[in-house]
Amino acid sequence: MRVRELDDKDFDAAYRLDQTCYPPGIAYSRYALREFLSAPGARAWVAEEEETLVAFIIVRQTGGARGHIITLDVREDRRRRGIGTELLRAAEAWLAAQGVKRVRLETATDNAAALAFWQRAGYATVAHLPRYYLAQQDAYRMEKDLG
Repeated sequence: MRVRELDDKDFDAAYRLDQTCYPPGIAYSRYALREFLSAPGARAWVAEEEETLVAFIIVRQTGGARGHIITLDVREDRRRRGIGTELLRAAEAWLAAQGVKRVRLETATDNAAALAFWQRAGYATVAHLPRYYLAQQDAYRMEKDLG
């Protein structure tokens, strides 16, 4: 597995992966994905195996010492192999180098695997967000200090 920065040629594969990782309406449209990737302070990395994109992460420095994990997508058959952890390490290292001290994210309250992943990575629940996804599904806001 190789981790590298996402570039333009990865967009279609990242979009297709996002469509498989999240249900319709929660998965990003092409437009939304492009907006996140081109936002000021945004950066993204991919993990590839044999030149096939199997995971990606998008983060953003949101101003001052704050950062936001926009998404972390790992192909279902590649989960629980450390790929998400490697992408998260790259993203957090970059955020810390930008002066980010605290990172936040949102995740569905019923996604036990994601909650366990984020907790193992040092993220703590700081808020409950009612009807966050599609005005129906609750989420948790989770945060971590980068030091």
